[in-house]
Amino acid sequence: MRVTWRVALLTALHLTMPVGLAGQDVAPRVYTPAPVGVNVISLVYAFSTGRVLFDKTIPVENVDGDIHSITGAYSRSIGVLGMAGRVDFVLPFVSGDWQGDVQRTGTTTSRTGFGDPVARFALFFFGAPSLSRTEFVQFKPKTIVGATLRLRMPLGQYDPNRLINLGSNRWMLSPQVGVSQVLGRFLLEGYAGVWFFTDNTALLGASTLSQDPLFVFQVHAAYFFRRNTWLAFSSRQSLGGATSVNGGEAVNPEANNRIGFTLGLAVSAKHSLKVAATTGVTNTIGNDYDTLYATWHVAF
Repeated sequence: MRVTWRVALLTALHLTMPVGLAGQDVAPRVYTPAPVGVNVISLVYAFSTGRVLFDKTIPVENVDGDIHSITGAYSRSIGVLGMAGRVDFVLPFVSGDWQGDVQRTGTTTSRTGFGDPVARFALFFFGAPSLSRTEFVQFKPKTIVGATLRLRMPLGQYDPNRLINLGSNRWMLSPQVGVSQVLGRFLLEGYAGVWFFTDNTALLGASTLSQDPLFVFQVHAAYFFRRNTWLAFSSRQSLGGATSVNGGEAVNPEANNRIGFTLGLAVSAKHSLKVAATTGVTNTIGNDYDTLYATWHVAF
C-alpha cells in the first residue's frame, strides 16, 4: 500500500456531514485520526425533502420543504501534547422552498443564502498518538477514545420578521465524547454528546426563544471492503431540547431517531468520494425528512 494512498484513505473520509440542521447530522468515522499536518478540503452537496426546518419551534403546520445546499469544509490534523487532534470549519450555502399553514392559512416561501458556520476541535486522548506521515504508515489503530467540541456561530442569514430563516440567531455549543474499535475489517463506534443553546432574543420580532440542553447519542458500524471502499450503517438518537418563548412553559421535547448509510471510496492518492442517505425513523418533532449527500474530498 502506498504511503500517499493510505494517508488519503484515513483522512479524507472522516469529516462530518453538513450541519445546516443544527445537531441533526449522522456522522460515522469522526474518531479516525490522521498524520499531523494533513489538510482536507471538502465540497458537499445535500438535498433534503420533507418537514425540513432550521428552527423547529416556529408556528408552521403541515410544512413541506425541498432544500438544496452546498457546503464547503476545511480540516487540518494537528498534534497536542503527543495526542492526535483535528480542527474543522464548515460553511453551508442553502437554497430552499417551503409550503405550510400559518394560522391555518396556506403559504409558500423561498430562501437563499448562507447558514450558520460551525467550527470543531477534536482530540484523541487514548489510542491515537500524534504521528508524522512517515510514522503513520506503520500505525494500526485498535481502540481510540476522544472528545470533540463544536461551536455553531449565529452568522447565517436571519430576519427577525420572518418565520423561516437559514440562520439561528443564537450560539450553540456541543461537547461530545466517543470511542471507536477496530475488529478486523469492522469498525464499531459510539458517541455521546449534548447541545447547549443561548437565547434567540429576536424571534418573530422581539420575542425570546429559550431551549433546554439536547442530548445526542450515535452508534455506527462500518465494514471495509477491498478496493479502497467502506460502508457504514448509523443510528442517531436525540432526547430533550424542550423550548419556551418569553419564559413560558417548556414544550416540544425531542425523542427523535435517525438512521443512515454511508459509502466511502478512495478515488486516487489525494481524492475521495463519499455518498450518504439519512431518514427519520421516530419523529416527535422536526425529524420527518430525508437527506441525500455527495461529498468530494481532497487531501494534501
